[in-house]
Amino acid sequence: MEKTKVSFKEINKLAIPAIIAGIAEPLISLTDIAIIGNVKENPVEALAAAGVVGSFLSAIIWILAQTKTAISAIVSQHLGSNRINAIKTLIPQALAFNFILSIIIYITTTLLVEEIFRLYNAEGLLLEYATDYYVIRAVGYPLTLVTFAIFGIFRGLQNTLWAMKCSLTGAFVNVILDYILVYGIDGIIPQMHIKGAAYASVIAQLVMFIMALYFFYTKTPFGLSLRFKINPQMKRLLGLSLNLFVRAASLNFAIYLANAYATGYGDTYIAAQSILMNLWLFFSFFIDGYASAGNAISGKLLGAKQYKKLWLLSLDISKYAIIISLILMGICAVFYNQIGLLFNKEETVLVLFSSVFWMVLLMQPINAIAFMFDGIFKGLGEAAYLRNVLLAATFLGFAPTLLLFDSIGWKLHAIWIAFFVWMLIRGISLVVKFKRKYVNAI
Repeated sequence: MEKTKVSFKEINKLAIPAIIAGIAEPLISLTDIAIIGNVKENPVEALAAAGVVGSFLSAIIWILAQTKTAISAIVSQHLGSNRINAIKTLIPQALAFNFILSIIIYITTTLLVEEIFRLYNAEGLLLEYATDYYVIRAVGYPLTLVTFAIFGIFRGLQNTLWAMKCSLTGAFVNVILDYILVYGIDGIIPQMHIKGAAYASVIAQLVMFIMALYFFYTKTPFGLSLRFKINPQMKRLLGLSLNLFVRAASLNFAIYLANAYATGYGDTYIAAQSILMNLWLFFSFFIDGYASAGNAISGKLLGAKQYKKLWLLSLDISKYAIIISLILMGICAVFYNQIGLLFNKEETVLVLFSSVFWMVLLMQPINAIAFMFDGIFKGLGEAAYLRNVLLAATFLGFAPTLLLFDSIGWKLHAIWIAFFVWMLIRGISLVVKFKRKYVNAI
């Protein structure tokens, strides 16, 4: 007799490695922020530069890495319907597409680097630091985007353990090299300041790339031999990716607006915003582990047309994600005054951080619901609806809310009220759509 429910063990087999893998990337950024924010020379400007560049890097990577989600959905659906051989030629073509796209983005952005960061209101020493940091970090685009695409293949095959091993190793390498290259070793390695953090990140990305290729070759049924004949699924992959590109672009427009406004308020504001944003991203990726499980399993269930299991899956992973969010809130509440000190010692920055951090914490249960259904909808291939939800949330929710509360001088509070409205719209829209379409199909 077929089980009517995906077991807790099955979900966690995917979710726990995905949580660990997911937090490795924001952990790299948090490490950069913590180490750069404690340098002796111009720590506020260095921290602000790392935050601004980190925001732009995240935007680019999130937009281009949407092929990871598209690949995962296609692989999992073909796995569920026992047609994995039909996409063997698709995989190398998708990886080649990611590589070529990343090279184009690298060349374009490095040529326009100063103009890009002036759009974030960066100038003077802040602009100089941001430019130095970005030009080095951008070398990692091809490594990161191809690695993420391979991670999508792993997830589609219902395995998040391989990505976890790669991400953990990369994070470990980054932490060690960050400390060595930023601060230097007397008589052996000179202090490289913010450039050292950039070199550490690129080397960590290279290590993750090499490990991902190893698992790809030894653990999956796919290879890298390119065929001139385009796989029939390539059109669908590009369609899913394009919708997810637009979605990610609107998502990152909200983050850009937040950081541009914070930079305009002054260096101490963008420094505090950098810490808040990176912690928010860290929490998001932590909770997103269950969304990754939902992504992988929902695609497989859709391929097998098991709609009741799909509904029960949505209930379970939402419950687990909310529990995780409450635990994170509790830990941060206990260590509320100590957390900011990990990233910066400037009193003005810490006061701003503490005055807003509680808002980031209160958002977490809402984030959990939104991220869970986000992951499920990606697995179901509902990219067009995800695109429309993000466009509405950003341009009808986030932007008007930010403008309203900024006009009355609420500054960082205005930014995080806007993020609260943004996440609320996303969560409600996805839950309503899912119940109407998939619960009625049972």
